[in-house]
Amino acid sequence: MSVDQTDSTQKKWNIALIQSDIVLGEPKVNAFRLKQLMEEALQAESKPDVIVLPEMWNTGYALTEIDELADLQGLETKTWLSDFAREHSVHIVGGSVAQKTEGHVRNTMYVFNREGELAGEYSKIHLFRLMEEEKHLAGGEQRVTFELDGTTAGSSICYDIRFPELARSLALSGAKVLFVPAEWPHPRLHHWRTLLTARAIENQMYVIACNRVGVSGKDSFFGHSMIIDPWGEIIAEGGEDEEIVTAQIELSIVDEVRKRIPIFEDRRPNLYIYME
Repeated sequence: MSVDQTDSTQKKWNIALIQSDIVLGEPKVNAFRLKQLMEEALQAESKPDVIVLPEMWNTGYALTEIDELADLQGLETKTWLSDFAREHSVHIVGGSVAQKTEGHVRNTMYVFNREGELAGEYSKIHLFRLMEEEKHLAGGEQRVTFELDGTTAGSSICYDIRFPELARSLALSGAKVLFVPAEWPHPRLHHWRTLLTARAIENQMYVIACNRVGVSGKDSFFGHSMIIDPWGEIIAEGGEDEEIVTAQIELSIVDEVRKRIPIFEDRRPNLYIYME
């Protein structure tokens, strides 16, 4: 399997990460606040090409009420994200929301392009037992890549980044950017920073991660949303308060790094097979 090294249509993206607090179990309150922050992001001198939202921003981890709170077929979420993307000609990586379909609730990301078209939809594959996701949510069944401005990108959600096979499979499918919405709490800041950096280095891709802030029940979320380049250099990182984290990325660097150290050409996948 080969990695696409063709030049991207658009060489640079301005990124805006909406590192927001989330009110437990209040979808309308959370949507209103996110719209405010997204509109604020658009006022920047360098208008964002891509806006990224955090994980489960509509409900937070109100899992005992999730059947009632989840967005039915994601219709409400998809409608306003699509309208916002089209009105402002901006790509939106919509973090993730609790969405209900066919009797199951999933932790699902919607991605919209500048025209307001649905570019990708991904449901979190790996469910986090420490927050009892597996008791209330159904896991996704497929990895997903999508295209924005001719560049292939992939998605992981929070706990997914502990599974390097997923990020590698996305890279092998041509992804040059990995988007990671999250609700990652204290005390695992070191894990967050290390795992995200490792995914960038080992796959020679940009990793763009948006984490929430605030307190929910016993959990305190630390932010530190990050934009990491294909060398593993952190080019932007948030603090622990609500803020908009921004940076410009140069997509052609992915091809340069992959040519400099040709790890994909040097792989020996026939030796990696493990039969459980």
